[in-house]
Amino acid sequence: MSGAPRLYLRPCRFGDGEPLAGGLARFDAVELITRDGPIIARRERHDLAALPAIAATLAPELRPTFERIGARVATPRAPIAGLDFTRPNVVGILNLTPDSFSDGGRHATVGQAVDAAHAMIAAGAALVDVGGESTRPRAPLVSLAEELARVGPVLDSLSDVPLSIDTRKAAVMTRALDAGAMLVNDVSALTHDPAALALVAARRCPVVLMHAQGTPQTMQDAPVYDDVLLDVFDWLEARIDACVAAGIDRASIIVDPGIGFGKTLAHNLALLRGLGLLHGLGCPIMLGVSRKKMIGRLSGAEVADRLPGSLALALHGLGQGVQLLRVHDVAATVQAVRVWEGLQN
Repeated sequence: MSGAPRLYLRPCRFGDGEPLAGGLARFDAVELITRDGPIIARRERHDLAALPAIAATLAPELRPTFERIGARVATPRAPIAGLDFTRPNVVGILNLTPDSFSDGGRHATVGQAVDAAHAMIAAGAALVDVGGESTRPRAPLVSLAEELARVGPVLDSLSDVPLSIDTRKAAVMTRALDAGAMLVNDVSALTHDPAALALVAARRCPVVLMHAQGTPQTMQDAPVYDDVLLDVFDWLEARIDACVAAGIDRASIIVDPGIGFGKTLAHNLALLRGLGLLHGLGCPIMLGVSRKKMIGRLSGAEVADRLPGSLALALHGLGQGVQLLRVHDVAATVQAVRVWEGLQN
């Protein structure tokens, strides 16, 4: 990153105060952070009422960023792909892979996959995310032909279900959009396939940009950050800017911090504690923590027994204003979300 000073606002003291990004989560203070290169120059917590006075203490070159990020944190998010962000949305995971870390091989036939998708919608999922390539750590590369063979027949059989496509390949994106998918979810943030950025812009489809350090084959090889929360923010901001420059509407972009993608346990925990900072990007936030390794590291639970930990992380995300939860266990998550909503209201 450049040596130019940068400013960040992290909403905090959740539970009371102002609505966060127009949702049900509320906050009444912010942490003001500035850094110059890798050096944190200022880190202070302030009540919302004090912010106008704080702005006057900033260097003139930082004040426009302060105003822009402050407005983004408070502004409601417009719907994307029919999703209403005034309340949380649950996105069901439909892996059509033999080797995904949690459910590989479970949807081996078209019939099994279709039944699972319908069950997710019946349980309250707003969207079903279909994927034909595992991106777990050390996952082998999947050819384009193989990925298309996995997802094509299922996409064609789910024309009555709201779908997103979880892929890094432009040709798979095209196949899914032609079949009626509403959203592209790319763990590489449209960097893996040189044709992906132009395709999404040309098709005017919404997209999820996820942060990852490295590729699935290398991402857990000693990842390093100056400050993981600020570095992820900066990287996502740069990807948003690149997408907008390529013709993608900023109002159609969702961001994902990429828990577990090129991060240690300490990195993941720091990101989860500071999730609210990402509202300064002005985009809805998707959180994917379902059954992930960090739950096992913290609790000792094997993959099949990580639902309680998954729900704990999901509810933590909701408390920081996350708008989309990408999960394996739709029914249990929807129940937890509805109870959480009741408490907020």
